[in-house]
Amino acid sequence: MYELVVGINIGIFILLALSLNVITGYAGQPSMGHAAFFGIGAYIAAVMTSKMDLSFWLALPVAGIVAGIVGVLLGLISLRVRDDFLAVTTIGVNFVAVAIFHYTPYLGSSYGLAVNKPTLFGSELGNSGFFILVSVLIVLVCFLCMKIQSSWLGLALSGIRNNEEAAASLGIDVNKFKVVAFTIGTTIAGCTGAIYAHYMGFIYSTDFAFVTSISILSMIVIGGMGTIRGAVVGAILLGLMPEVFRFISDYRMLLYGGLLVLMMRFQPQGLLGENSYLWRKIALCFTKTDACMGQGKDGRMTDHGK
Repeated sequence: MYELVVGINIGIFILLALSLNVITGYAGQPSMGHAAFFGIGAYIAAVMTSKMDLSFWLALPVAGIVAGIVGVLLGLISLRVRDDFLAVTTIGVNFVAVAIFHYTPYLGSSYGLAVNKPTLFGSELGNSGFFILVSVLIVLVCFLCMKIQSSWLGLALSGIRNNEEAAASLGIDVNKFKVVAFTIGTTIAGCTGAIYAHYMGFIYSTDFAFVTSISILSMIVIGGMGTIRGAVVGAILLGLMPEVFRFISDYRMLLYGGLLVLMMRFQPQGLLGENSYLWRKIALCFTKTDACMGQGKDGRMTDHGK
């Protein structure tokens, strides 16, 4: 049971890391308020199921759509600001969202909001059901990210990330693709928030505070920004860290901050980013293995030195 709970929490982190990776990793837009969209999805779904008595399976996509619409607004804002100014703007969005959650009586204010457990075929969805749901969503989001990477959209986002002016000179509609990246990333975060709210059964405004945004950003920076494997590995590592190092859990943010500084100083590509030291070593091992297998199949050399 304990392993299942940890697996669900890490799965939620993986979805959040993948969603931010679309905005910051693919499009190069520094978003430091991603938890706001996570919270918007959580509260929208919680209100629909617990106050309007609607189905969780209806609330799940609606939460993603509403978060995506707010993401479009942030994407439109990003057209006028960039780099550090955009990062500060997203921080402000996060604080505004938390303040709304915290001071709105309909949303439970500072007391939080109780959320009904969803049902499937008349039975309450348990930990096993949530684990399967999160796993399926991870597979779908990874498939979506792979499609983005191999499509014209991925090439356009990569061009915008490297140099907006150069991308625009090649005919890429920079404004449109920025908004598309924000829409996709925030929609995934909103759906993840809906799952989180119903899995926890109770949500507070502080669950979606700036600290959560920094945790999500740390995951993709440490894992390797701009890659699916980096986002997944980063989320697993930082998701497991509070469990493994529970005795220093009070200093978690200090640890995250230290790791971020070290990664940016010595390995800005992250652990498994493109051209990172560790990924080059792994790729080299696979290359050698393939070469040895190829030699063995040809029958020319199965033992080195002979």
